[in-house]
Amino acid sequence: MLVLSRKNRESVVVGGSDGFHRVLKVTVLAIKGANVKLGFEVDADVPVHRSEVWERIIAGGRPSEAEQDEREETREAG
Repeated sequence: MLVLSRKNRESVVVGGSDGFHRVLKVTVLAIKGANVKLGFEVDADVPVHRSEVWERIIAGGRPSEAEQDEREETREAG
């Protein structure tokens, strides 16, 4: 596991070089106590899920309707 430290408003970029055409940019948007709010910039056709949702999908389940709505609202806001 790669571990990086970032301050508020700092970002990490994944991909975009050496043949990786897709880029994922993760930005620290806010830090409040033990909570960190992250922003993700990625192509609209690339799925982004919280880990507990991803684990359900991999196990053969589907994201709940509320989780799908949350994702659509978040993409529209970004």
